[in-house]
Amino acid sequence: MNEATPVPPRLLETIRGPADVKALAPAQLPQLAQEIRRELIAVTAKNGGHIGPNLGVVELTVALHRVFSTPEDQLVFDVAHQGYVHKLLTGRGGEFFRKLRQTGGASGFLARNESPHDAFGAGHAGTALSAALGMATARDLRGSAEHVVAVCGDAAFTCGITLEALNNVVSSTDRLIVILNDNEWSIAKNVGAISRYLNRISTSPTYNKLHHDLDAFFKSFPVGVEMNRVYHKWKRETKDFIVGSSLFEKFGLRYLGPVDGHNIDALVKNLEFAKHCDVPVLIHVLTKKGRGLDAAVEHPERFHGSGPFDPVTGESKKGAPGAPPNYQDVFGAALTRFAKADSRIVGITGAMPSGTGLAHLATEVPRQFFDVGIAEEHAVLFAAGLATKGIRPVCAIYSTFLQRAYDQVIHDVALQNLPVTFCLDRAGLSPADGPTHHGLFDLAYLRCVPNAVVMQPKDEDELVDMLHTSLQLPGPGFIRYPRGAGPGAPIKAQPAVLPVGHAEVLREGSNIMLWALGNMVPDALKLAARLQAEEHLSVGVVNARFVKPLDRALLLSHAACIPLLVTLEDHVVAGGFGSAVLEALQEADCPVAVERIGWPDRFVEHGNNVEIIRAANGLAPDDMYRRVLDRWRHLSAERVEADV
Repeated sequence: MNEATPVPPRLLETIRGPADVKALAPAQLPQLAQEIRRELIAVTAKNGGHIGPNLGVVELTVALHRVFSTPEDQLVFDVAHQGYVHKLLTGRGGEFFRKLRQTGGASGFLARNESPHDAFGAGHAGTALSAALGMATARDLRGSAEHVVAVCGDAAFTCGITLEALNNVVSSTDRLIVILNDNEWSIAKNVGAISRYLNRISTSPTYNKLHHDLDAFFKSFPVGVEMNRVYHKWKRETKDFIVGSSLFEKFGLRYLGPVDGHNIDALVKNLEFAKHCDVPVLIHVLTKKGRGLDAAVEHPERFHGSGPFDPVTGESKKGAPGAPPNYQDVFGAALTRFAKADSRIVGITGAMPSGTGLAHLATEVPRQFFDVGIAEEHAVLFAAGLATKGIRPVCAIYSTFLQRAYDQVIHDVALQNLPVTFCLDRAGLSPADGPTHHGLFDLAYLRCVPNAVVMQPKDEDELVDMLHTSLQLPGPGFIRYPRGAGPGAPIKAQPAVLPVGHAEVLREGSNIMLWALGNMVPDALKLAARLQAEEHLSVGVVNARFVKPLDRALLLSHAACIPLLVTLEDHVVAGGFGSAVLEALQEADCPVAVERIGWPDRFVEHGNNVEIIRAANGLAPDDMYRRVLDRWRHLSAERVEADV
């Protein structure tokens, strides 16, 4: 009887930190890479996540931890879309990683408060090079010797901030390692001159033929011996002759590459060489986004950040049959309809055509669609320029990403009162993504801007009306709406132009009036019905619609005869909709009681879903009910006391 073939031990289960990665024999590293890919696919298939970017950097991350020693050495990952492998190799595997992006589990991004191995938190693109340069300069000032490595995707080089940092490298430090992880994708296909330049380097047939032939000859020589030094000297001295002087060398960085990003031996040798250089170095690494999952390779945009999917077929797990469409798709379909009817209407995205719904426009009216890459500042200024020539631009940018273009919003659009429409998806929670992606600050940073009209719809039909309304405005309009599906309101055939600054009374009341904004309207209606049923209170509901201009006339009429006003918003309380109501009442010298319900003054963590995160922050239905009822009882007691 034949003995069963022994099952080799799972190497990943033995990794408790970077020292365990260094202890493995080189021959074991392909097995480790394979196990990491299996773990990534299994966990993200269940939880969703940024599977494509992480599958592409498995070997690169293993090589980084073979050569460098974190947390003493600092690895700074741009965006941290590709940080899952780093987590698995730095003691965050097992159950903690299997609860990735869920309550109590690992964050979907890197976070300094999660691990000392996370040198810098991230969630927005283009930050790694500036942060790493700051760390390297601080090291030089302190006189310490640690290494600093910035791991940047090719799309990071479409960000202005990365180019600003690149311009400052050689004037700030002599020792910095930059990894250019070139997979030719960010979220959508990269656009612009930088991506074409990188493609020209990585596909130069003459250079790659010589590189391949000589690499095969020299690869057997270990790092440090004379022949290896000859090899790297050859690479430095021949690539300018073959592909022209590297853009990066014009900025003062020594350029190495392109390097096969899935060859651990080649990666380790180049990293070791860079580690001993006395000038800043950029290593150009070519990787395949989604490697190890066929569906992710074939559909890199869909698998950049995916919901749960079948780990075998890659098919997305379907929602409930007949579920309402996502707000982004309602917006995208409406904008496409309007653009077909009016050639002046154009849509602009910063590398997020699918996430914002603009893929509809790109497919059906491509001439009126512009993807500027991860460059929100440029997107807004570009829109401003278009608007000066009679075009009606619509910038579709996530709420949390518009923060990056705040100066352009004020200085270039609002100051000149240009008719640019901004559609802010993900206003409110982006549950699994966490604090870098929650859109909880836009009302505060927008309502103080002169000329801005700021609004939020209660449902899908009102979103279409608001888009139609904004396209008629003489100046800038801002429409915010949450991630995911709305309540399922049918969309009428012809949109209405809403009277700007007018709220909508949905339910009359004489004791309490709930002023709710956007997706808090359904909560307000349920809360009003419960207070009436259980406490016999007369509670009205207003769909505020406009934060700026606020419906002051209606507000003051309510304040004159209703004892308690309550504001509800999916936004931080500080500086938000409730603050606008308080300011209006104070200016009118109207001393009515106001209870403001919204997010607390802290960064909100990630979690499984909106309901769990709301409950953890005092915004569950029962919490809101108790707050309103307690405030009403307190007011009633005060009135009784005053009468006595």
